[in-house]
Amino acid sequence: MEFRFKRIAIKIGSNVLTKSDGTLDTESMSNLTDQIAKLYHQGIEIVVISSGAVASGRSILGLNKKMDIVDQRQLYSTVGQAKLISLYWDFFAKHHITIGQVLTTKQNFDSRRNYLNQRNCMRVMLENKVLPIVNENDAVSVSELMFTDNDELSGLIASMMGMEALFILSNVDGIYRGSPSDPKAEVIREIKRGQDISDFIQTTKSSFGRGGMQTKVSIAQKIADQGIEVFIANGRKENILIRLMDAADDVVSTHFIGYKGEVSSVKKWIAHSEDFAKGEIRINTNAAKALLGDKAVSLLPVGVTEIIGNFEKDDIVRIVDESGQSIGVGKVRYDSKKARELIGKKNQRPLIHYDYLYLE
Repeated sequence: MEFRFKRIAIKIGSNVLTKSDGTLDTESMSNLTDQIAKLYHQGIEIVVISSGAVASGRSILGLNKKMDIVDQRQLYSTVGQAKLISLYWDFFAKHHITIGQVLTTKQNFDSRRNYLNQRNCMRVMLENKVLPIVNENDAVSVSELMFTDNDELSGLIASMMGMEALFILSNVDGIYRGSPSDPKAEVIREIKRGQDISDFIQTTKSSFGRGGMQTKVSIAQKIADQGIEVFIANGRKENILIRLMDAADDVVSTHFIGYKGEVSSVKKWIAHSEDFAKGEIRINTNAAKALLGDKAVSLLPVGVTEIIGNFEKDDIVRIVDESGQSIGVGKVRYDSKKARELIGKKNQRPLIHYDYLYLE
């Protein structure tokens, strides 16, 4: 069988891996690993981003006493992650596939060096036929530096590893024109670049995960802008991965169509670095229009009106317009002291070169 992608990331959500009572659904895990194994043995390069550790730990420990929410997450994840990876090991071993566990945190994406080190680790795994199972390290993550949920993490991984497609498996068929609980609501099959679908997004969060459909859409659009095809689909549907990879006519999902142009690996890293911005560069209306126009341009000092915060050369900074609205992020050429000296000056080298600039 010839599949349409050769390199894919698969995100498996908590609601696909857990039953209504919060215990792990081993039948669902088994079905998905069977599908992933079939793709693997067809030569598809795969990275799996799996939720379920906290839910798994909660069901194992069954504690009724009141605990701080951070303490709960740390405790449940340490126990649940061990159980989760053990099950994955057994399921994939039946298919003669060796897996490896990758636990990561948001801080591992905060610098180019950390980013490349993490990418190299996973490349070595793939080169040696080890299938990575990735999850956030909830035991050491702190609230202000946590991923929104594993949808965000899956987007970072798909981008970092240069995947052709990202499959986000949830317990719904995709993005609906209305509420998923309404039997008359239809799934939006394709979403093009720049298409506004905010009116259709449900804001409720999932039962066992931290995020909701808003997070999935936001991540999907950002990843599609980087040239990666993104599919949101129901992970509980029979043979869903095989049918998506085979482009079956009857498969129901929402497909975010990937940008067809070239996107550098540096820009991909910068695109996900907004949370690590060390300061802000406020620009005037003309500079904002130039940056957001059709032509690729760098950010020049002449269009800058204010430098906010303190940062060093090569730090990530946020770019905001006159109203304070964020329009992008970039890696700055100068430290904040030098940048302030250059405010409004003509005929200067760019503060942020286009190659190190990501516009939202």
